Parts: sequence; C-alpha cells; structure tokens
Amino acid sequence: MASFRQVVKRLVLGPPVRSDRMRETLLPKRLALPVFASDPLSSVTYATQEILLILSLGGLAVLHLAPWVGLGVVLLLAVVVASYRQVVHAYPSGGGSYEVAARNLGRNASLVVAAALMVDYVMTVAVSVAAGVDNLVSAVPALYPSRVWLAVVLVLVLAALNLRGARESGRAFAVPTYLFVTAMGLTVLVGLVQTAAGHPPVAESAGWGIRPEQTDLTGIALVFLLLRAFASGCTALTGVEAISNGVPAFRRPRAHNAGRTMLIMGGLAIGLFSGVTALAVISGVRVAENPCDLIGFPGDCRNSGQRTVIAQLAASVFGDGSVMFFVVQAGAALILVLAANTAFNGFPMLGSLLAQRRYLPRQLHTRGDRLAHSNGIVVLGAVSIALIASFGGSVTALIQLYIVGVFLSFTLCQVGMVRHWNHELRESDDPGRAHRARLINAVGAVLTATVLCVVLATKFTHGAYLVVLAIPLLFLLMRGIHRHYRQVRRELEPESGLLDSPSRVHAVVLVSTVHKPALRAMAFARAARPDTLTALTVEVDEADTHLLRSEWERLGIDFPLEVVESPYRDITRPIVGYIKDLRRSRARDLVCVYIPDYVVGHWWEGLLHNQSALRLTWRLRFEPGVVVVSVPWQLDSSHRREVDRAHHPPGHVRRGIRPDFH
Repeated sequence: MASFRQVVKRLVLGPPVRSDRMRETLLPKRLALPVFASDPLSSVTYATQEILLILSLGGLAVLHLAPWVGLGVVLLLAVVVASYRQVVHAYPSGGGSYEVAARNLGRNASLVVAAALMVDYVMTVAVSVAAGVDNLVSAVPALYPSRVWLAVVLVLVLAALNLRGARESGRAFAVPTYLFVTAMGLTVLVGLVQTAAGHPPVAESAGWGIRPEQTDLTGIALVFLLLRAFASGCTALTGVEAISNGVPAFRRPRAHNAGRTMLIMGGLAIGLFSGVTALAVISGVRVAENPCDLIGFPGDCRNSGQRTVIAQLAASVFGDGSVMFFVVQAGAALILVLAANTAFNGFPMLGSLLAQRRYLPRQLHTRGDRLAHSNGIVVLGAVSIALIASFGGSVTALIQLYIVGVFLSFTLCQVGMVRHWNHELRESDDPGRAHRARLINAVGAVLTATVLCVVLATKFTHGAYLVVLAIPLLFLLMRGIHRHYRQVRRELEPESGLLDSPSRVHAVVLVSTVHKPALRAMAFARAARPDTLTALTVEVDEADTHLLRSEWERLGIDFPLEVVESPYRDITRPIVGYIKDLRRSRARDLVCVYIPDYVVGHWWEGLLHNQSALRLTWRLRFEPGVVVVSVPWQLDSSHRREVDRAHHPPGHVRRGIRPDFH
C-alpha cells in the first residue's frame, strides 16, 4: 500500500505528469484570462474604496472630487495596458519587466525590478486574500473574529490548487472570475439605468456624516490629500504586468493570444472601475478608516467592521439581503481570493527565471510532479501567510505596503522599452511604428515615475518604508547568491593534473559489531582492491570491544581491526582524528571510508536508530582527500515497501537510516 503521506499528496496534487506532456498544460485565452487577469479585475472591489477612504479624511466637503481622482486612475491604467501589450509582443519569451530591464538597462536595474516584483507578488496575495475575507465578512458579520484564520486557510487552498498545475487552476478559477465580471457588470448597468430613470440607488451610508481628521483643506494641503487618494486608487493597476510575465504559459501563437487577453483584461478593468466609482458617487457611499468617524454608524463601531463599497452598492441596487446581493458578495470575495492566483503564477515563473540565471537558489527552477514550479509556490504561500498574520489581516494596513514595488517595476520597464525602440529605430524598416511605440512607452514612463514619487511621498510614513527597505535587501541577497554560484563555478573548472591517480588508496571500514551490513561493507571495500584495508571501531565500552575482537578472531577475518578509545563516549571525534592522522602521514594518498547503511521501510523505524553515522558522514565531507562510501543493507520492511510501491508512479525516494556505531 502507498504511505499515508503519498495518499494525501496524490489527493491534493493529482497524479504526476510526464515532462513530454508540457504542451498540454498551456492555456487557451478563455482560461488565461482568469489565471492572469484576476488581480487587476479584483482591484475593482477595493480601488474605489481606497480613494473614498483617503478623501473622507477631509470630511464630506471633498468627496465630490472622487470622480476626478478616478478619471486620473483610468487614464493611467489605459496607458500602462497599452505599454505592456508592446512588452508582450517585443519579448514573447516571458519575463515581463525583468526581461525588459535585463536586456536594455543592465543587470543592476533588472535585479531592482525583480526585487520589486517579488515584493509586489507577496503583497498581491496578502492584500487580495484579506480584502476577499472582508467582503465575506460584509455578507456574514459573524465571521469577523475569525478573519485571519480564514485568510490563512484560503492561501493554503490557493497554493494547493496551483501545485496541481496552471491548467487545472485555470479551470477552477474560470467560473468565479466570470461570475464576478457578470455580477459587477449587472450591478453597474442596473444602477446606471435606475439613475437615468430618475430613481438613483441610495447607499445605506448616504445619510451619515463624517468626522474629518483634517479641516480647512486648501492649497497645498488639498493637493496633497488628492495625490494621496490618487496613489491609493492606483492599486487598480496591480497585476497588469502579470500577462507579460507569463506569455510562455499561453497556447501558440503566444504573443498574439497574450496581447488579446491583455486587451480584454484592460477593457474590463477600466469599465468596471469607472462604473463602480460613478455608482459610489451617485449613491452617496460613505466609508472611513475608523468606523467611529462615521456619524450615524449603527452598532458598536469599535468591535464591528463597516460594509465595503461593493456591499453597499449591491444592497442599494438589488436590495439588502436579496439573492443578487449575495451573488455580488460571493463573486467579490471569490475574485479577491483568486486574484492571488496571478501572483501564484507570476512569482514562480519569475523565481524560475532568476534561479536559471543563478540569482536565486536553483531549487526554484525545478518543476514538481504536476509540472508547476512547486518550490516557488510554497515560498510565496509561506511568506504571504506570515505577512497576513503580522498585520492581523487588515487591508488598510497592508495596502500601504502595496504599490511601491508595482510602480518601480512599471517605471523601469517603460524606460527599458524606450531604449528598446531606440535600438529598433536604428535597424527597423518601419520607423513609423517604432516611433509610435516609443511615444507610448515614453508617456508611460513619465506617468508611472510621477506616480511612484507620489506614492513614496504619501505612503512612506504609513508603512511603505518597509518595502523601501525590503527591495534593497532582496537586491543584495540576489547579488550575493549570484556571487556564490560564480565562485563555485570558478572553483570547479577543470585543471590539468586532476585526473592523476592518487599514490595509494587506503580503505577504512567502520564497524560497531560483526553483522551482515558490516561484512558486506568489508566485501565491497575488498572488491575495490585498495592498497591497505583496515577495519575501525571506537571503544566506548570495554566489554563490547572484547566481544567484537572475539567474534573477529572466530570468523578468521584476514585484515586488521583497529580500536580507538573514546573516554568521553564520543564517536565522531576519534574517527575523524584517526582519518586525519592517516591523511597527514600520506598527503597524496586517498582514504576511502566505508559505512554500513540500514535501509528501512517506515519513517517511524528511523526514530529507533541513532544517527551518529549521519553526523560522521557530514563531518568527513569537509576533509580533503577523503571519500565516504555508503554501503546499504535493506531490511525486510524496505523490501515490503518496495513491493507495495512497485506499481506506483516514479518520484518516490526510499529513505535510508544509518546504523549505530556504539
């Protein structure tokens, strides 16, 4: 029978997929849209709310400026979508902003972009899941005390779905994404029709007042508040670059399909964001960072949360508690949770690319049983859970850390694309197209750089400083990893004389008692025909050593048994000292240490055996001129396990447990 761990693994992940079936995991446009576009689409649920939250600091007097702030966000979103469509066609191999910066701006700029994107992906998971839980709590207020645990469970579910592979996660996420788009589209359409008919929807909070934190806003203070609201509204742009990062996951023609998907995504995001913002202004939605600042707020403002903007709009358009109200809330909660899927696709791909170029550990480049970059998915899930737990699942707190990395990568990508088109102009037969493309990217660079400055100025003291610290640290970490790999490669380059045979080979067999594993190790050592062959034991108990000597003589073993004393009952140090002495007297000789190795079939059997040989093996690896040879002896439990697993797919590694040397 398969082990319990393997049964659970197969239930969660499904059966392994052969490498030659990689083509079958590629995504058509109808599945690529929910996989890669759920993040920018989901931002519709909180981007408008973030604008209103900041404007509410000035009280009711400045809420009428929300449409103008929203218009600025829409224009910026359109420019960025147009810019990244060009990235998709110019760099169809994937990598997005990182690849553009690497090819046009150099290594350091590309690593800054990579660090910014990694921070952005982590924040996408944390913010999206936390916001999804908030919408769920808006529909079921009793869940409010458990919101952090709910967020953690949802991250785990997302990680498990993505470990099954991109195609299966796309199928799982398609229905919720299209449900949200349909439900929100109907909300906006019905609300605008009601308004045109002279019966505009009225939000439950429309009659509330707001206790302003800032009064008499004029001049620079008003401009600063508007810029801060604009910076918060720019969360609507998060995830726009995900399609350019994941072009290799699309079916052929990849660039064409990815470009079409990005165009659809941009149109949906702009339409829904504009509609939600307009409807929020029409219905008179009131929100505040602190519910106690809402004059007329029902209930206990200290222990209960306020309803989200989306919940208030759905209630005002369809009626509180109606079927459509719950459909909208379910769609909003699902799309927000699934928005994290954009990061679960982008982060592992970026990590794989960086690992391939030796800027991150090589383990991030390998694919798991389902041809997904499993290690990257696990790392992203773990860091996101830690972040959610640290900030108590608060969207308001997490959002402050969010878009610094987004706009840093946007800006460097657009600058890189300008340099790309400059190069193309020198070689292009169609300069008109290159000029138009360069103009789009130049405008995008200026706008995103401006927003980056605004974000840094308005959010730095509210938590963005953590991201400003994290990006340089990640940059230095990647440089350090690359330096290590480069140094290792330099040390491993072949030199003349490395194939010269050692002067002599000395075999040392470690024994604790004369049993079958020890005899097999001796036989293997003899078969290698070393110049000298010695058995070595450590005397911890004099009676045990005497018994070993007696058995040695009884069996007539024809090579010497060396005994080293250990008055302090340590095994490793006396053996290492003996090997060092052997090496010290014969510097050009090779010492081969043979260690008998039990192989057991069950994990719990390993708990019954001392691991001194494992520590000894690790210690001997640091000794030059020493080779450690493990000689396995399979116990009956390992044979039974092998028979049980004979018909199971490959990928199972039998665990070895080393015997004691006491």
